[in-house]
Amino acid sequence: MKPRILFMGTPDIAATCLDALFEAEANIVGVVTRIDKPKGRHAVLTPPPVKLCAEAHGVPVFQPRTLRDEAFAAYLDELAPDLILVVAFGMILPPNVISYPRYGCLNVHASLLPRYRGAASMQRAIMDGESETGITIMYMDEGLDTGDMILKQTTPISDTDTLETLHDRLAEMGARLLVEASELVVCGKATRTPQNEELSTYAEKISRADCKLDFQRSAIALDRQIRALTPMPFAYCLTPDQRTMKIICARPVDGSGAPGTVIRASTDGAGEIVVACGEGALSIRTLQPEGKGKMDAAAFLRGRKLSVGEVLF
Repeated sequence: MKPRILFMGTPDIAATCLDALFEAEANIVGVVTRIDKPKGRHAVLTPPPVKLCAEAHGVPVFQPRTLRDEAFAAYLDELAPDLILVVAFGMILPPNVISYPRYGCLNVHASLLPRYRGAASMQRAIMDGESETGITIMYMDEGLDTGDMILKQTTPISDTDTLETLHDRLAEMGARLLVEASELVVCGKATRTPQNEELSTYAEKISRADCKLDFQRSAIALDRQIRALTPMPFAYCLTPDQRTMKIICARPVDGSGAPGTVIRASTDGAGEIVVACGEGALSIRTLQPEGKGKMDAAAFLRGRKLSVGEVLF
């Protein structure tokens, strides 16, 4: 008989993993995800991707506000899962949940543990200029991403990767490895490799401060920051009239000047706004001005005269 699996997850990467489990004909007896949240300018109440995936396959969904009350304990007893699989759920699992299933709780983490434990592993890896990252499948314990590792696979980070491209690649990798790890655990063939605490690092959640561009830094560092925050929440700077400008696509180029100073503003083709940095310069190609939609640099320059010599900050 196939083990009874409870899946816990919320965003797109979790939905990709859940879909792979359905394709592998895993016995998913229930799905736990976060509550629906308002989205967009009109605050439309929107279900998380995992909920949509589960409902499409006819699996019941539970959206608790806490995992620490009698209602969730009763839910566990009702489902009696043999294995719990967790992917970017967004809540800390209490000890009674972690210890409940006989095969344990497995987690998909988007880094090469023990490096980049925490919520923003993909973003921090790009920001830090890492040459590679990957997926780790691990047993969960009461620490934050500290459990014994089962499977690990790497992928390179290119100098054009954004959060979006890296996320999509890791989601597919994580889905494949989660199916494999689940089968290994159930048949008793999974290995357990403890993490080396001396090598651990923490990927702190992205804050508003992480999104602000500082042109005193090098163009290469700013390019990494922009790519790490695309497609959300985006890096930004302020225009001379102190309006927010999100930077969607840029690249490092040769150039010099006082940091933040516009040293070239071209409307040829898609255009570019070249800004001097602490080292090198940044060519801004695609942006989103405050209160407007995404546009290329040429369209922005035609609508708002940003002149050479003006300063972004």
